[in-house]
Amino acid sequence: MDVTWGLFVVASLLLIVTPGQDMLLVMSRSIGQGPGAGVVSAAGVSIGLVGHTVLATLGLGAILQTSEWLFLVIKFVGAAYLVWLGVGLLRSGGAALAPGGDARRPLWRLFLDGALSNVMNPKIAIFFFAFLPQFVLPGASQPALSIFGLGLTFALITFLVKAPVGLVAGLLSGWLRARPGVLRAINRVTGMMLIGLGLKLAFERRD
Repeated sequence: MDVTWGLFVVASLLLIVTPGQDMLLVMSRSIGQGPGAGVVSAAGVSIGLVGHTVLATLGLGAILQTSEWLFLVIKFVGAAYLVWLGVGLLRSGGAALAPGGDARRPLWRLFLDGALSNVMNPKIAIFFFAFLPQFVLPGASQPALSIFGLGLTFALITFLVKAPVGLVAGLLSGWLRARPGVLRAINRVTGMMLIGLGLKLAFERRD
């Protein structure tokens, strides 16, 4: 693959460590259900990025840029999903750390939440389509393969950054278990931020 790996890794790290909906989701799940839940959520987020990698390689980013209705459909579905996740956190209160609490989710649901929160964001598809080709060298013999490799690397770096964040946040769950008031505040703030991100996505323009 004819790519500029060094510059790509540095740029990717700077983007990944910037707080956003994925980081909020990983931290909230980890705090709520322990380190394993955070790692599984991070894995789901990364798999969602693999999906965007495939779509970018196939050229969906270009389609989203030219098809207004397809962009709007995916955007509003993704925005609604983020709002739904945020409302779930607001309703959970401090129950997420209670043994056997109703707010606890099986690991497969946490994985799916992480993947869907990413896949259903058309801005990420367009971002991948615009971001990844910048690191493919001019005259590359197989540019599609290079873009695919860059996307997979971005997903791997995402997991390597966010899984430890989930582990660290999960270590706080025991301390928070004895302080449900603090957990309620965290869930409310995180829930409101996810709702805000969902609304922001809903009203965002492609430009």
